[in-house]
Amino acid sequence: MSAYHTIAILLTLAALAAYVNIRWIRLPTTIGLMAISLVISFALLALGEMGLVPLRAFAQFVSSIDFGDVLLHGMLGFLLFAGAMHVHVEDLRLAKYPVGILSTIGVVLSTLVTGTLFYYSANVLGLSLTYLESLLFGALIAPTDPIAVLGIVKKVGAPKQLETKIAGESLFNDGVGVVVFLTLLGVYLEPASLSAVGVAKLFAQEALGGALLGFITAWAAYFMLKTVDAYQVEVLITLALVTGTYALAEALHLSAPIAVVIAGLFIGNRGRIKAMSDETRLRLDVFWELVDEILNAVLFFLIGLELIVIALQPTYFVIGLLAIVASLVGRAAGVGLTITTLRFKQWLPPGTIRILTWSGLRGGISIALALALPPSPARDVIVAATYVVVVFSILVQGLTVGPLVAYFVAAQGSSTDDADAAPAGETA
Repeated sequence: MSAYHTIAILLTLAALAAYVNIRWIRLPTTIGLMAISLVISFALLALGEMGLVPLRAFAQFVSSIDFGDVLLHGMLGFLLFAGAMHVHVEDLRLAKYPVGILSTIGVVLSTLVTGTLFYYSANVLGLSLTYLESLLFGALIAPTDPIAVLGIVKKVGAPKQLETKIAGESLFNDGVGVVVFLTLLGVYLEPASLSAVGVAKLFAQEALGGALLGFITAWAAYFMLKTVDAYQVEVLITLALVTGTYALAEALHLSAPIAVVIAGLFIGNRGRIKAMSDETRLRLDVFWELVDEILNAVLFFLIGLELIVIALQPTYFVIGLLAIVASLVGRAAGVGLTITTLRFKQWLPPGTIRILTWSGLRGGISIALALALPPSPARDVIVAATYVVVVFSILVQGLTVGPLVAYFVAAQGSSTDDADAAPAGETA
């Protein structure tokens, strides 16, 4: 099947599912689409077992879509850029220490805790995973999905700085999590490359190099935006910025997600204020909101369809349930221990640790990274466990994070903003 026909089928199915959701079910878009696609997948599996539908044909269609390639080398750059454009740098600056530490040390700590718990859980069930393979699972499940939760948080009227912390930490831990995963994967594929200096050098090259590249390409785009006043051309420049920065970062072995996030923050703030007319700002916002909505609709619908080709044996399902616990404990450790140890808790409103822990939804990035692992028995276990965690995360956490945030917002009342502000001495 050609790429055009594959895209046509996915867009048509996603559009129909979106219509059904908004017309009758009325769940948040990403959650509703994935729930509908899961129902379709379960129905196809049941009808296929009864011989009523050609299940093999459906499985071949889903298998023909390289999920990892579609997300990591297609959708991810656009989604991260769209999300970063709407984060205010001034708000992010006030939360720079919690966001910076949580998206680096927090991700590494979460990887270690989750990987360790997953290792012992797998061995209890008789699944022969090495500790390094378990750490790979910890790394791929550490990145959280900023897109899936931000819409929910905004609807319940969360304080702006809490919203900024959730958005900023999620945007940057995507990039850092991918770097950690790729570093561990490099060691896994070439054990001789294991050395503290080598790992630190690779991590610094990917993360810092990606940030520098994003800043440079954003400056170039900013100069172009500032010297023209034609929204059609300016939208095209931002498209080129995303695709060009992402492709160049991959070619230079830098972190493409971090590069695109930095570019999005720059254009969404300095570029929006100093290089765009009112009409361009309006058109650009509408364009990227549409891109964001369309790609997310296709992505989350595709996540549900992946059930058709993922082998969920009883043992794999059990390890998936244990992986849910491991990932939540790892997330709680990465957030709670980091905030408490570094004394950030006094800067934050009550309930922030619980909100950040529960709002850390996992999405397509985790599945894409799991599918990027080389074929092996361990890969099958990790893919199945990842899928169970992602489904639980989006359906259960996604549907309950709103009430959780609303509860703490109501409990804090009008004092929330004051409690969430940075200390008076923080100015840089």
